[in-house]
Amino acid sequence: MKRRPRRQKNKGTPKWMVTYSDMVTLVLVFFILLFSMSQIDRVKFETITESFQSRAILDFLPSSVPSEDISGDDRLGGAGMDEDENDAGEDEDADIDGLMDQLEEWEKKVDALARLMENVESFLESEELGDVISATRTEEGVILVLQDSILFDSAEAQILDSGRPFLNEVGELLKGIPNSVRVEGHTDDRPISTYRYPSNWELSGARAGSVVRYFIEEHGLDEDRFLIAGYGDTRPVVENKGPENWSKNRRVEIVILEVDHEQAPKNPEG
Repeated sequence: MKRRPRRQKNKGTPKWMVTYSDMVTLVLVFFILLFSMSQIDRVKFETITESFQSRAILDFLPSSVPSEDISGDDRLGGAGMDEDENDAGEDEDADIDGLMDQLEEWEKKVDALARLMENVESFLESEELGDVISATRTEEGVILVLQDSILFDSAEAQILDSGRPFLNEVGELLKGIPNSVRVEGHTDDRPISTYRYPSNWELSGARAGSVVRYFIEEHGLDEDRFLIAGYGDTRPVVENKGPENWSKNRRVEIVILEVDHEQAPKNPEG
């Protein structure tokens, strides 16, 4: 007798894969149809994308899929758009215009503070003042930290000649931006008691006031832009132990505030 040939098992793709692939294909077609029917203002879209890319907000490149300028007549077979679609298009244009305005304001603010940081860092490098002055950027704004040795004598609040060049540079920079400025005075924890300054509170406040008065009198800056704070020894940057740490805690901080962090209006009731 002849042996029956064995039937080979079908080792192909499982049957459920066919149904699954059909479903994926239909979903893909659905999203392609949605994309083809959407309204895209290509010029405004590219402008917004470039604005974000120039500030490194987004880490992606523009889509490689070109957007076509499809008119309402083409989409609807020449019937045109009804009133609801017109209203929706106007709302989208208004939203895009509003976003563009916000981007422009944000760019101006960032550019101003970025230029300020560049100018300050360049000045510190050229004048070799990195040991006594530092500049940092935070969410609140740009913070300039000046050690008191370059601005004041011990237990005094009168500005020294050695501190005037840097204050002049900051004063010129402040003329180019509208941001509010908070000037803070800080001391170490060693007590002081003189006729003029009974405690570190008065000394730190007087030093901050001297810096603000210099900006107003020497550079003609509007006094409404400034806020003075005297913190005494309550906010040390290092532990108050030894001459080196004491000198780090004795400082004046000039905080150029972001618009979102500016102080509240003087007369909120009005």
